Amino acid sequence: MMSDIETMMTELGRRARGAARALALVPDKTRSNGLRAAAQAIRIDARHIAAANAQDMEAAEAKGLSGAMLDRLRLDAGRIEAMAKGLEDIAHLPDPLGRTLAEWTRPNGMVISRVAVPLGVIGIIYESRPNVTADAAGLCIKSGNATILRGGSESFHTSRTIMTALVGGLTAVGLPAEAVQMVPTTDREAVGAMLRLSDYIDVIVPRGGKSLVARVVEESRIPLFQHLEGICHTYVDAAADLEMAKTIVLNAKMRRTGICGATETLLVDRACASTHLQPLVAMLIDAGCEVRGDEAVLAADPRAVPASEEDWITEYLDAVISAKVVDGVAGAVDHVNTHGSHHTEAIVTEDAAAAEAFLQGCDSAIVLWNASTQFADGGEFGMGAEIGISTGKMHARGPVGVEQLTTFKYLVRGSGQVRPG
Repeated sequence: MMSDIETMMTELGRRARGAARALALVPDKTRSNGLRAAAQAIRIDARHIAAANAQDMEAAEAKGLSGAMLDRLRLDAGRIEAMAKGLEDIAHLPDPLGRTLAEWTRPNGMVISRVAVPLGVIGIIYESRPNVTADAAGLCIKSGNATILRGGSESFHTSRTIMTALVGGLTAVGLPAEAVQMVPTTDREAVGAMLRLSDYIDVIVPRGGKSLVARVVEESRIPLFQHLEGICHTYVDAAADLEMAKTIVLNAKMRRTGICGATETLLVDRACASTHLQPLVAMLIDAGCEVRGDEAVLAADPRAVPASEEDWITEYLDAVISAKVVDGVAGAVDHVNTHGSHHTEAIVTEDAAAAEAFLQGCDSAIVLWNASTQFADGGEFGMGAEIGISTGKMHARGPVGVEQLTTFKYLVRGSGQVRPG
């Protein structure tokens, strides 16, 4: 006998599968108009969304959530408008479906095409950040996929209110209401049931902390787009301009400490430590960031505290950074590949050869030269919103946008050919 939650999740899956089949045949103009209508619905419902968010924020503060987690959860007028604008930006993107990825003709005259099609049903499990509700739904609709969303309990009321607005906009242009569904309970059993819906869900996207991702990896019977933690690094090379390095490092760490693209470890080339280390460490501490460092960092500023081995593999998502001195690009690359999460890394240098060595050497989804790690974002890449940063290597890597939410099939056009015996 199935439990009530298993029955509920199976019904969500069944409805999503039907919606996905219908959505795959809907022209891009209708899908895009649905996103524009959804954006307008979010603007119209902004007061209700803000009220729901205030309810979630009050509960989160009572639970003692960290400042970084509260920042992820908080929606103000600007962030609500950004959600609406994000949907419109997705609507403006080229149609990812029906693209001919390759085409060739066989000696027997058959013409074979590889053509982009939707994945089908995408399950998205995420924590805290309610804007993921709009971003994920928008990307799935644009790419012809149905989606089942399971937001975190902290953002339950906000996410549900956003989804109601989204569905209202989508159905106004004739898209199926079941194209975007949300798990209507915060019961953790629903996550387990969702991970077993292999008959209905084609891929799972987990977005959250280490414990959530670990659970999904362990329990899922469905393929994953893994979004692991963002242990991101900024390496300041011997040939770095100090003022540029200070600007980039401060932004990479402190612009928004709670996002996955925030730098968590600062690496400084030993060859420039005498001139660059102290100003960088002092700048961070003066900006309210705790610096946990090696002996060289502790010597550079007495306000720094000793780093432990755990610090090199910690995603703080807060105003805390680990820092150490390394031996050139090779030392930086070795540290990144040993301790990082294959998310995003940056080098600051005026030496093109050093930059190329770093760009090629780091085994990460995104590697930047003279730019902040906080650019690790699908919108900043011109991809519209993103469903997450995939740190795996299968199917999609880096920002997962509309093109990454498609697969392909082969279309073969013949003129009576049969295979010889």
